[in-house]
Amino acid sequence: MNRYAHKSEGWDWFTILIVAALLFMGIVNVYSAAFNPERPFIFDLNTLYGKQIMWIGIGLFLGIVISLIDSDYIRKLTPLAFLTVLVLLILVLFTEPINGARSWLGVGSMGIQPSEFSKFTTSLMLAYVIAQGRGKLISRKTLIAALTVVVLTMLLILIQNDTGTFLVFTAFFFVMYREGITFDPIILFFLNNIFGFRYKETWVGVHFIPMIFMIIFFSIITLYLTESVHTYSFLPGVDVKGWVLLIVSLTMLAVLVFFLVHQFAAQRSKKKIKSILVISYFIAIGYVGVVSYTYLNVLQVHQKDRIDLWLGKIEDQDGKDYNRNRALAAVGSGGFSGVGYKEAILSSPRSGHVPESETDFIFSVYSEEWGFIGSATLVVLFTLLLIRIIVIAERQKSRFARIYANSVAMIIFYHFAINVGMNIGIIPVIGIPLPFFSYGGSSMMSFLIMIFVLLKLDSQRREVLA
Repeated sequence: MNRYAHKSEGWDWFTILIVAALLFMGIVNVYSAAFNPERPFIFDLNTLYGKQIMWIGIGLFLGIVISLIDSDYIRKLTPLAFLTVLVLLILVLFTEPINGARSWLGVGSMGIQPSEFSKFTTSLMLAYVIAQGRGKLISRKTLIAALTVVVLTMLLILIQNDTGTFLVFTAFFFVMYREGITFDPIILFFLNNIFGFRYKETWVGVHFIPMIFMIIFFSIITLYLTESVHTYSFLPGVDVKGWVLLIVSLTMLAVLVFFLVHQFAAQRSKKKIKSILVISYFIAIGYVGVVSYTYLNVLQVHQKDRIDLWLGKIEDQDGKDYNRNRALAAVGSGGFSGVGYKEAILSSPRSGHVPESETDFIFSVYSEEWGFIGSATLVVLFTLLLIRIIVIAERQKSRFARIYANSVAMIIFYHFAINVGMNIGIIPVIGIPLPFFSYGGSSMMSFLIMIFVLLKLDSQRREVLA
């Protein structure tokens, strides 16, 4: 463990100002989206905007408490915080489902959503386990520990049927890659100990980013071809399921490539290339099977409908595609300068055109009222925040603080990109809040705690840290 002389670097006021601006814009927007003329007082706790201010106040109070804790104690308390939220994620599985998901713990209208806080605690725990490793090289033990932290939490969230949060957790794999963690040690173990090869390295670490795009490509193609009812004419008089057609196509392509390698590849590299090709083929087929099975047997009807609408497999603008269609119309109706504050029509709850306009589709309210100018301003603010967090991450003296900062950046990026994307119709409706903007107590407190811990670690980056 490296120890530094106690010296405070001070708080990063640029980050604080950006977050403060987003909080102010957010509460102003929630006040407009949920405005009740019978209860115009903004601090009325019987309204959504009053409750939102309460959540912000609680989050700021917790942030002040965090600012009084030494950075080293934050690191030491990380396992306890992670295990506490993990227990809550298990307890929530025994509750009654709300909107098809078991995600809430509480009584009546008051409660918390443990999955929101798990983003914060998993960020800390991932940083904790990786920082325990010695030297720059990541050991197999550290890799397994890091994967266990992330995958275990993801599985508990998946069981809750909280698909949106489950997807957000894939951000941690990019954080691990930033720290030099890939699946190479695990792949090498299977290749050398099960298949009998003697490889010293794999292609995964070098080609991580292209592989991510390949996974996305395969996912989209598989989801497009996988249908529970429709079939495709593969030969005259022969109809097959879409996923079967994809597997047949992959098999034909693999056979062709295998033949070309056999005929034209250099003799010294034939065996290695063929083995990689065969393994890649089976991985691809297995992935197609998993995606198809998940689509057909795991996803609920409304989740499949959202994917089908996004892929253009079905069209139902006033039915199943109502949310996305109305949100997109509201964003477009704002024009260049917007229709004016509290003048929204399509996205107003009073009109009922855009459901969940205070939470998932709050960006449509903001865009309709403030237009392109307001939307561009919001995008710039989030971009500046993300850049600043990355700058903070790169100037850290410890691996623990750096990994945590990169995790915060990726989580905020995921939320921002997915929420805005589904409001403008380029991403399926998933149900992810816009940080510091959307109404929600658990989300608001989680993001504020996340930011305050980041600021605290950065303010004492020369102190005792792993």
